[in-house]
Amino acid sequence: MNITSLVEFDRLAAEALASHRARGKNWRVHRVDLRERDTVLKSLDLSEALFIDCQYSSQGQQIVQATGGLCMSSGSELPFETGARDLYSADELYSGIRTQTYEHVPDAKIYAYSQQHVAVNGNSDDSALSKTLHDHHIGQALVSAVYEGMFQDTPIIGVMGGHAMNRGTVEYARAVELGRMITRAGYAVATGGGPGAMEAANAGAWLADYEPEDITTALRMLAEAPDAIHQRTGWARTALMVKERFPSQRQSLGVPTWFYGHEPPNLFATGIAKFFTNSIREAILLEQSNGGLVVLPGAAGTVQEIFQDACENYYATGARVVPMVLIGKDYWTKDLPAWPLLQALAKERVMEQKIALVDTAEEAMAFIESMTTLRRRTRHPQGS
Repeated sequence: MNITSLVEFDRLAAEALASHRARGKNWRVHRVDLRERDTVLKSLDLSEALFIDCQYSSQGQQIVQATGGLCMSSGSELPFETGARDLYSADELYSGIRTQTYEHVPDAKIYAYSQQHVAVNGNSDDSALSKTLHDHHIGQALVSAVYEGMFQDTPIIGVMGGHAMNRGTVEYARAVELGRMITRAGYAVATGGGPGAMEAANAGAWLADYEPEDITTALRMLAEAPDAIHQRTGWARTALMVKERFPSQRQSLGVPTWFYGHEPPNLFATGIAKFFTNSIREAILLEQSNGGLVVLPGAAGTVQEIFQDACENYYATGARVVPMVLIGKDYWTKDLPAWPLLQALAKERVMEQKIALVDTAEEAMAFIESMTTLRRRTRHPQGS
């Protein structure tokens, strides 16, 4: 229960005091001036309450803590919200990038904060709770976007692949074309939200309505700053230039993480659900890809995604099994031979008919469309 005003606090406190146990159950009190509420605070059981950026009398914070409450300060030290919010946008995460370097934009500041506040010998400060609250609300925002907002009528195809795929390569151009094909076919693209193959697929969604010569121009512009890790500022600015030259109303999803904070989020995803906890991010991205999964060449993270999704499909039945296509026959049979293991797992299971190994985006889309049809989502996640 979020409490953001003194009037609201007083009302709920009165209700709690009128009850038998006088508990502030599940309270989240944000930026409320409590300097004249010592008597009320002393009377409440606040063992399940959290106070964030509140103002207290000289004794107020000690009173809250004595009654079991948790006081947490953020201010300039906490560069992200811990309350309910919408998905991030690229403009929000990259605010100021036109005139400042990447190190000064909110995305970088949040990553720096996360690295300055890490668990030491199993112990953590209040930042752990802040990050947990943040991830909870971002998760809620993503569910809302998928089931009630921008993606509610559009099956989502997840595109997985490595961050090391630089702009200006043939592989990058092919991933852009894959994103275009998915979007033009009536699906929404969802990626891990980072650079490389992920950016390419989101960029393809953004550019879905443009002609091939426009795509060529956009790719040439992006190639001016090909490396997201070593050219973060230029990399981000060139993406902004492409978006300005080729405006779009197309929507796509990016689900990045500050766990891999050295990999900046790409600017082509229009809805960005960025998490601190990578395991939550991985699970929710795969869960929302109910239209299918297309996997481009990648490394350990991509292999993890293949088999995390394969595990879900292994135990699932019927329509709950979504198609999975790996692109790159040589790569997935020789370089990283995930395909033989995937085939062995799938043998005599429902998923056996819903996996494929192909070489082109066209083949991948043909396979997915042979397995599934566009439909309005009717399944809601448990507890939503």
